[in-house]
Amino acid sequence: MRIDKFISDLGLASRRECAEAAKRGQLLVDGVAVRDASVHIDPKKSSVVFRGAAVEYEKFVYIMLNKPEGYISATEDGSLPVVTELLPEQLRRRELFPVGRLDKDTVGLMILTNDGWLAHSLLSPKRHVRKEYRFEAAEPLRDGVEELFLKGITLADGYECKSAELSADPDRLGGVIALTEGKYHQIKRMVAATGNRVTRLERITFAGISLDGALGRGEWRYLTDAERESLTRLVPPKATDK
Repeated sequence: MRIDKFISDLGLASRRECAEAAKRGQLLVDGVAVRDASVHIDPKKSSVVFRGAAVEYEKFVYIMLNKPEGYISATEDGSLPVVTELLPEQLRRRELFPVGRLDKDTVGLMILTNDGWLAHSLLSPKRHVRKEYRFEAAEPLRDGVEELFLKGITLADGYECKSAELSADPDRLGGVIALTEGKYHQIKRMVAATGNRVTRLERITFAGISLDGALGRGEWRYLTDAERESLTRLVPPKATDK
């Protein structure tokens, strides 16, 4: 791999910026200054120092974000802010995107990555990835609503949802819903089908990963090794990997 591509793929600088750094002696490979940024390296074996900092090869990036209200689950939008704007410039250069969507006014756990195969696999209906949401309702939940969710709620448009779990709070003004689907506005529509209305919604788990309580709204961190491994266990190998 060309060293300028290596640097740009990691989001550290553009290829032009990498070439300029090389001319200034700010690019070292295995301890030797490289003046030509088109030199090829082995990204997994070569020791690279760029502008005084050691650079480690990382093909894919996995981020946990605590999504705040008002942000669109996309990489760009004509008028509204998008979740990737909450990341530093270096990560935005890595072309990360959200795995799935949360409504603009829904908050909580969101995974962002540049691993397209993992994202596609986790979002596939065949994977039955479990998601949990904490919600608040406008009125107390009616008796027997838990059983209705287990049987499968029928939405206003006639769609029959798969079985879901609802654990109501003691005051029945909210609770936690766990499901394996991801239809448009599904939680809100399911609650609406029972004659109630969701007033607040937060995703608290996704594919076995729980929202880090230390993250404030709009804050992010890298997934831990254990969290990354728990996701990759759910993903089938590519045909070329077999």
